Order: sequence, then C-alpha cells, then structure tokens
Amino acid sequence: MKALLSGLQAILLAFALTSAAGAAPPSLLPAVATVHIKDFKYNPPALTVHAGDRVTFVNDDDEAHTVTASDKSFDSEGLDTNGTWQHVFIKSGTYHYLCELHPYMKATVIVLPAAPAK
Repeated sequence: MKALLSGLQAILLAFALTSAAGAAPPSLLPAVATVHIKDFKYNPPALTVHAGDRVTFVNDDDEAHTVTASDKSFDSEGLDTNGTWQHVFIKSGTYHYLCELHPYMKATVIVLPAAPAK
C-alpha cells in the first residue's frame, strides 16, 4: 500500500509541476483567431469571427487575468502566465469582455452569422 501511495504522490507531484510551469493543456483545438493578453491589454482589442468559430486566449503577461463576458455568458476563470483558454462563439452578436482582476482591461468580439459552407 505504501508503494502505491508514493507512486500516486509522484504522479500528483508531476502533474502539479507541469501545471505550475504553465504548460499548455494537450486538449487545445485549432482556432480561427488568437487573442494575446500582454501589458494589461487584449490584443487585438476588437476581433471579428463567425458563429461556430473557436478563439484561443493566451496570457502572455506576468500577472493573472481572466476573459469574462460583461453579461457573464463566458468566463475563463484565472489564467496564470502562459495560461490558455478557448471559447466557441455559437451565436452572432457583439460580445464585450473584461478581466475581472483588472476591470479597466476591455475588448470586444463581433460574431457574424456562420460562414457559408465551402
């Protein structure tokens, strides 16, 4: 039992160290656009995509940030340095978002109707 417990502890420690190092999760899917968070700004500050498109948000800052819709319809929760988060915009419309930790950081995603099939 003691060997099993120390094996489990080693796995948990390896996972914690990988997570703490800011390693990107292996489940990231291809996205049509990427928003970088750097110098307490979202770049680009305005983005246009189509309904059904996936957007990746990457925190390139030394501080934690969030990507939180003004209407709370989506929320990344805290993204540490090098943290990533993805969101698929399903409905067309204009989405304003901000960082809950630094509310002066604001940006917009404009979602057009789905692109016609090719």
